[in-house]
Amino acid sequence: MGAWGGRRRGPVVGLVGAALVAVLGLSGCTTGESIAATGGPGAVEQTTQAPAKPSAKVTATPAADAKDVSPGGPITVAVADGALEAVTLTNPDGKQVKGELAADKKSWAVTEHLGYGKTYTWAGTALGTDGKSVALAGSFTTVKPKRTARASLNTGDGQTYGIAMPVAVVFDAPVKDKAAVEKAMTVTTTPVNEGAWAWLDESTAHWRPKEYWKPGTKVEVAVDIYGVDLGGGTYGRDDVTSAFTIGRAQVVKADTKTHRMLVYRDGVQTHDFPASMGLESDPGRVTKSGTHVVMSKHATYGMTNPKYGYENVVVPWAVRVSNNGEFVHGYAGSIPDQGKRNVSHGCVNLAPANAKIYYDTALVGDPVEITGSTQQLSKADGDYYDWALSWDKWTSMSGAAN
Repeated sequence: MGAWGGRRRGPVVGLVGAALVAVLGLSGCTTGESIAATGGPGAVEQTTQAPAKPSAKVTATPAADAKDVSPGGPITVAVADGALEAVTLTNPDGKQVKGELAADKKSWAVTEHLGYGKTYTWAGTALGTDGKSVALAGSFTTVKPKRTARASLNTGDGQTYGIAMPVAVVFDAPVKDKAAVEKAMTVTTTPVNEGAWAWLDESTAHWRPKEYWKPGTKVEVAVDIYGVDLGGGTYGRDDVTSAFTIGRAQVVKADTKTHRMLVYRDGVQTHDFPASMGLESDPGRVTKSGTHVVMSKHATYGMTNPKYGYENVVVPWAVRVSNNGEFVHGYAGSIPDQGKRNVSHGCVNLAPANAKIYYDTALVGDPVEITGSTQQLSKADGDYYDWALSWDKWTSMSGAAN
């Protein structure tokens, strides 16, 4: 019994010891998490691969082989999943175009205008998040216009104008695509003054506020037409800009029936002058009713009207208020009639001393509101008839509305 029992017990002990060694061996090379993840002891351990990082994706605008590109832009390069290392754009003469790389190196943009009818070549690289470089290459060609047109502004940098001053843009060729050109013209005001563009003819656009300008307004005008298709194969030749200020609020109110001309400064009447205006019995001499705008000032001016038989009659302190020959000016010859009768050929006559007082206060852009006559200011009276139009009529003349 003892011998058999000893032989029987030995193998049992050996089996238990082997099992214990196996368990201890397993626990020494596999964590509890691995067991749970792989289904327990004896399962095959799996390894998860990290996703590959993407390569850089470079987009050039315009794209390679693009034709008839506007030289005014936009001309840009952008990258996704990476950063730009270097970008160059070279003209046909091998000269690099000026450009600027964004601080985050995600984009690059041209900072000067390109030329018309030229081929430009891209070069450069972008480094992707995968650590590999991607090349930028290709060429594009800018449009070659049939003709180019210039634009000019009626306002000058650093000048101060009156509260009725319109912004006038005059093109030296007809504009067929007025909507596109209007989008390229902006008027920025501080403080905000509501206003709109209107096309007075095929080559003239004016911007005016809905109401008179707020005194002290800072105005910046940008006519960014370079590279813009004006229609019919005509493109803008140059950009034009202007920055100016609106001055104090001075308004003239002249009444052909009372024969008086009153001056108001910031809402307060400052002067009341006797005046003589256009002779009502002659349709060719009537001073037009409506809001005129001071256009220019002349210490002396020679008046000529062949129809009425006078030439180069020099008058003092002449302030032009329309392009139909209407001025506010001094004229000693009509002093006996001033304040009593209208005898002029359409101008507002004042005594020379009074004309000098008014001349010294006037700014180009001041409104001169004339009432009482039998004729109204209109398009036939020249450039600055803007205020003769209602706001609804004005906005109906925009490029977007036509």
